[in-house]
Amino acid sequence: MLWALTALLAFQLAGEALVAWLQLPAPGPVVGMALLFIALIIRGGAPKALAETSRGLLSHLSLMFVPAGVGVTLHLTVLADSGAVIGVALFVSTLAAIAVTGLAMTWAMRLSKRKGGQE
Repeated sequence: MLWALTALLAFQLAGEALVAWLQLPAPGPVVGMALLFIALIIRGGAPKALAETSRGLLSHLSLMFVPAGVGVTLHLTVLADSGAVIGVALFVSTLAAIAVTGLAMTWAMRLSKRKGGQE
């Protein structure tokens, strides 16, 4: 378990270092997760210890949202003052996400029909 946690933290550190070095507009942990994903693809799967450790961390993932919930409750006045703007932003961004997803799916289906000749 210790080596699995070390491996996870090492990939996160590698992601942070890569983002800082290349000045990428992405969070370091996300880049580290992509690096881990690539390493696991090359390796052919996750080792048993890494899979068990990851499963254990994921089972307690809800604890990571406690600080965010506390932060929201501390700033309820800001949310109340900007409630209409936040509501409009959420509505517009949701519609945009649905539209982009639909267009991407349509494009992918047309591309797969063209390449594979499937229906």
